Amino acid sequence: MTVAEPTPFTGLLQRAASLVGPGHRALLGIAGSPGSGKTTLAGRLVGELNGAGPAWVAHVPMDGFHLADAELDRLGRRDRKGAPDTFDAAGYTALLRRLREDEDDLIYAPGFERTLEQPLAGAVPVPRTARLVITEGNYLLLRDDAWTRVRAQLDEVWFCELDETERVRRLVARHEEFGKDHDTAVAWVLGTDQCNADLVAATRDRADLVVGVAVSEGGPPARVPPAHHPRDRRSAR
Repeated sequence: MTVAEPTPFTGLLQRAASLVGPGHRALLGIAGSPGSGKTTLAGRLVGELNGAGPAWVAHVPMDGFHLADAELDRLGRRDRKGAPDTFDAAGYTALLRRLREDEDDLIYAPGFERTLEQPLAGAVPVPRTARLVITEGNYLLLRDDAWTRVRAQLDEVWFCELDETERVRRLVARHEEFGKDHDTAVAWVLGTDQCNADLVAATRDRADLVVGVAVSEGGPPARVPPAHHPRDRRSAR
């Protein structure tokens, strides 16, 4: 019987699924700069792994741990919203630890409402049947005490990468979609967002796998090996 060579994205699906073992709930992190396609990649992995059957993969975004604007105002950090110290990294770690311990029938995670740009408590249910949890955010690989504790809860972290010009274009479009005028969106992307992007880009070499946007969005590149050892740190471009 002839076996078809897996496509690059099929290789990612296989690798993600292989993290789950008997009696083991796995946690996969997806890092990357703002606008690099992390949420798109996570959503596609969840959708294709779950397929039409019972949902066994859940998506828990880091963005639910944004500090509320009222708290950012109190701390004087509102103008840097999105920076590492504008998140509740300790709370995020605690949730990931609880997910890993796998002792509860149902765990609620916070979500993030982009129109309001505010976190929403209890918005993401994670049932016991979810054996793989995919979480995505900018700072999963940051070498900072608060964020290294996040990394310790994750089986693997992949880095989502996009051409810089396209990443900036998409990020400006996103800010405009959610209410900023063009000039304000550009200023925010090239200021606050770019500072954060530079921090994130410096963590790329700590990832277990680098995934190029052509792979994450279903493009045709063929240089990606169909499967990798969980710690091989090769690039999927």
